[in-house]
Amino acid sequence: MAVRFSASLLLLLFLWNRAQGAHHEPHFQPGRTTIVHLFEWKWNDIADECEQFLGPFGFGGVQISPPNENGIIWEPFWNKNIKRPWFERYQPVSYKLFTRSGSEAEFREMVRRCNNVGVRIYVDTVINHMTGHIGAGHGTAGSYFDPAVPKYDGVPYGPDNFNRGNKCPTGSGDIEDYNNKEQVRNCRLSGLADLDLGQEYVRNKIAEYMNKVIEMGVAGFRVDAAKHMWPADLRAIYGKLNNLNEVTFGSGKRPFIYQEVIDLGGEAIKSDEYVEFGRVTEFRYGMNLGNVIRKNDNQKLKYLRNFGEGWAFMSGNNALAFVDNHDNQRGHGAGGYGSILTHRQSRMYKMAVVFMLAWPYGVPRVMSSFSWPEHIVGPPHDENYNIKSVKKNSDLTCGDGWVCEHRWRQIFNMVKFRNVAGFDGVANWWDNDNNQIAFSRGNKGFIAINNDDHQLNQSLQTGLPQGTYCDIISGNKDGNRCTGRSIQVGGDGRAQIHVDNSSEDPMIAIHIEVVLFFVYLQEIIFINALFSIERMGPQ
Repeated sequence: MAVRFSASLLLLLFLWNRAQGAHHEPHFQPGRTTIVHLFEWKWNDIADECEQFLGPFGFGGVQISPPNENGIIWEPFWNKNIKRPWFERYQPVSYKLFTRSGSEAEFREMVRRCNNVGVRIYVDTVINHMTGHIGAGHGTAGSYFDPAVPKYDGVPYGPDNFNRGNKCPTGSGDIEDYNNKEQVRNCRLSGLADLDLGQEYVRNKIAEYMNKVIEMGVAGFRVDAAKHMWPADLRAIYGKLNNLNEVTFGSGKRPFIYQEVIDLGGEAIKSDEYVEFGRVTEFRYGMNLGNVIRKNDNQKLKYLRNFGEGWAFMSGNNALAFVDNHDNQRGHGAGGYGSILTHRQSRMYKMAVVFMLAWPYGVPRVMSSFSWPEHIVGPPHDENYNIKSVKKNSDLTCGDGWVCEHRWRQIFNMVKFRNVAGFDGVANWWDNDNNQIAFSRGNKGFIAINNDDHQLNQSLQTGLPQGTYCDIISGNKDGNRCTGRSIQVGGDGRAQIHVDNSSEDPMIAIHIEVVLFFVYLQEIIFINALFSIERMGPQ
C-alpha cells in the first residue's frame, strides 16, 4: 500500500509540475523567437504585415491591441481637445469582437493568415475591469453600458458582479495604498469598474471569451493589469481555458500566457506570485537597460555581463523581456523619462533593442509604435476617427504617423540574429572596463557595442568560422555582397573590430548566415582548374 501511495503521489506531483509550466511556451514556429507589439493596428493591416514582412523576416508572433468591444471616449474630462485616446481600448464594454481595429470576421481572417505564414497571434486581454467614469452610452459594437450602476448589457454584468465596499476597504473605492494587497486587488484601478473574479459567473464569462479566440487559432494572451487580480482567481480562470486549436498547434498544447505585473521592488505585490502559471513581464529589464545606456548613476555597459538573474530579475524561463511598452514609453505604467528608452531617443534605443535581441534572457518583445504629440493621443486616424492603414515606404520604414520600429533594419536584422543564435549561450565576452562590450553567442553570432566617448578598435575573438561576414547593423547580405560593412574573421576566429563612437549606430553584428562564399568559390575554381590540367596531361 505504501508503495502504491508513493507512486500515485509522484504521478500527481509530476502532473502538477507539468501544469505549472504549461502556459510558459509561446508556441513559435521552429527557429523563431520574438514577439512584436503592433500597437493599435487594424486586423487587415496585421494580416498583410504577417504575409509581407513578419513571416519572411522571421518574427515569431504579434501582440495585438484588445479585440473586444470598448467604450468610446470622445473627450477625456481633463483634455477636451483630444478625441478617441488610445486607452479607450483598455476600457471594456463587452467581449464582442468589434473595435476600431476591425470586426470579428476580420479578426478571424487575420489569425488564419498569420498562422499560415508561421506568425502567432497573442491577444491583449483586459479582464480585471470594465470602463471607468465615462458616462453611460454604447460601445464600439453597440452594447449599452452604464458605469454608474455599474451594468454592461453586452456580457451581461450587473452591480453584483463587481467588487464593492464589502471587499474594497477604501472610502473612495479606488486604490489608495499600493502596499496594501487588498486594496490593489479589490479596489478600482484609476476608477475602472473592478470585476469580482471570485465569482464563478464572472470567471465563466471571461473564460468563454478567451476560449472563443483560442478556437479561432490564437496562441496565447497578454493579461493586462494582472497584479490587480488575486493569483488564485487567475489560476481558476486559466484552468477553464481550452487547449490550443489542434489543427494549427497539434494536440494537448496550452495557451501561452504572459502577465502584466509591475514589480520594481518596494511594493506588497511581487512578480513571483504569478510565475507558477505563466510568464510575467519583467519591467526591471527595460528600466535598468535604459539606465545603463543613458549612463545614469555612472552605469556602464560592462555591468551587463550578468544581465538578468544576476541583477535580481526573475528567471529568464519565466520572463517576457522588453525595452519599452505602450504605457511606459508615455511616462506611466512604471515609466520614467529618465530611464525608459523609446523611439524618440533613436540612437540609444537601437542600442538597447539590439542588446536585448542578442542577449539570451526571456522571450523578447519588440515595440511598434505610432507617434504622438501628447501622451494620450490615439493612433493615426481619418476625419471620422477611424484608424488609418499603416503607410509603408519603399525603404521598409513607415510613414503617416506610424513609427514601425520593428521595420528598422537594425532591429529586424537582430531578430534574425536571435533566431540563428538559438539556444547557444554567451561566450567570448570582452569589455574595456567601461562602455565598450563584445560577445558571441556560441559559434553562431557575434556583436560589439561602443557607448564610449572614443573609438573601439580591437582584435577580438568572435567564435565564428573563418570567412567574410556582412555587418547586419550597417547593411544586409545581398546575394554575395554586403550592402554595409564587411568583417573578416580569421582561421583562429579573431577579427579586427572597429566601431566609431560617433556613428549613428555604434555597433556591429554578424552571424553564420551572413558569411560570403566568394572565398570558397575561388578555392573551388582553383581546384577544378588544377584537376582539368591534370586530366589533360602533357601535350
